[in-house]
Amino acid sequence: MMRAAVLALGLLLAGCGLRPLYGGGESGAVRQTLSGVEVAPITGQNGWLVANALRDRLRQEGPARYRLEIRLDDDITGLGIRRDDSITRERRTLRARYQLVDLSNGQVRLDATAGSDAGIDVVTSEYATIAAERSALERLSLIVADQIVTRIALTTTPRP
Repeated sequence: MMRAAVLALGLLLAGCGLRPLYGGGESGAVRQTLSGVEVAPITGQNGWLVANALRDRLRQEGPARYRLEIRLDDDITGLGIRRDDSITRERRTLRARYQLVDLSNGQVRLDATAGSDAGIDVVTSEYATIAAERSALERLSLIVADQIVTRIALTTTPRP
C-alpha cells in the first residue's frame, strides 16, 4: 500500500515540470551563476562572518557577473526580566538588506531582505553569556547566507 502511494506521488511530480534547483552539479546552471557573484565588503564582525559564509557558498571563479551588496542590522534585545531588573533571556536578530547588481549594466537584479533570530539564555557568568551571543551570531550568519544564496539561485538562474 505504501509503495503504491509513493510510486503514484512520484509519477504525479514527474509530470508537473518540477526540476531540482541544483541539477547538473558543478557544471549546472545554478553553480555557473553562483560562481559569477562577488561579495562586496561588509563592515563589522557580523559583516565578516556573513561575507565569509557567502564566499564559501558562492565559490566565485573567474570574472564576476554580479556584485552582492549587503547592509546588516544586528540587534540584541532583553526579554526575560527578574524582580531585580536583571535580564534572563535575550533575542539576537540578524537582518540583511541586500542587492544583486548586474555588473554589465549596473541594474539591480534583486533587492530583498533575509534574516533570522536566536534565543540566548543569560546566565550568571558574563563570559558564558558573551560566548552564547557570539555563537548565536555565527549560527545566524550561516542561516542568513543560506537564505541569500537560495534567493539568488532562484532569481538569476535561467529556466529551461
